[in-house]
Amino acid sequence: MTDGDDAAARSADQPGLLLTTPAGSRFHFDPGALCLELLTTGGPGPYARYEVLHRPADLAAWLPGSRLGLPADAARISPAELTAVRALRDALWRLAAARAQGRTGGPEDHAVLNRAAEHPPLVPRIAPDGTAAAPLPADGAQLASTFARDAIALLTGPHADRVRECGADNCQLIFVDTSRPGRRRWCSMERCGNRHKVRALRARRESEEVPGSPSPAAHSGRAQADRPSESMA
Repeated sequence: MTDGDDAAARSADQPGLLLTTPAGSRFHFDPGALCLELLTTGGPGPYARYEVLHRPADLAAWLPGSRLGLPADAARISPAELTAVRALRDALWRLAAARAQGRTGGPEDHAVLNRAAEHPPLVPRIAPDGTAAAPLPADGAQLASTFARDAIALLTGPHADRVRECGADNCQLIFVDTSRPGRRRWCSMERCGNRHKVRALRARRESEEVPGSPSPAAHSGRAQADRPSESMA
């Protein structure tokens, strides 16, 4: 689901991922947490068709575009460690979806997070110029621990009740609403938010129509007003 080729273009002051839809359109998605970014790489059940972590190199290639922002060569990931990361991601999918629906999720999935978090996480480093530096070459277990600890902090922290599913009927992306008003509804205003606005505008126009033929001037004005909406759909 993540477009790795464009990940490097993501602005440092705009966290999140550039995702590509099955139709080929792209949009920016900020789930608000590192662990929720991992969900865009695939998942259990119906999400398996979006799987992108087929080989250890796939996970390494995903890192630069994530919140971690690590070079692809910053982690040495074995096939077994990749399997563990995917199992962690699948457990997190179920736990995050449960939280979004007001439930806590199953103990088996909590156990998966706890086991992953037992390992040492990635170790932050500082460069000579005072900026953040990539960690020493780490292994996949450290990556999994970093994801798991972030997930535990989210699910037990002050924003746990703001974990939500996108409000669109045909979108299951999960995010945490960290905005002050707490009224975020969509995975992205570029995609689902905009499509909702277009549908709502069309429905409002249809409800305002009255029987009878409008005057040519009114018809022309309405046709011109409709064109932007049609191009955005």
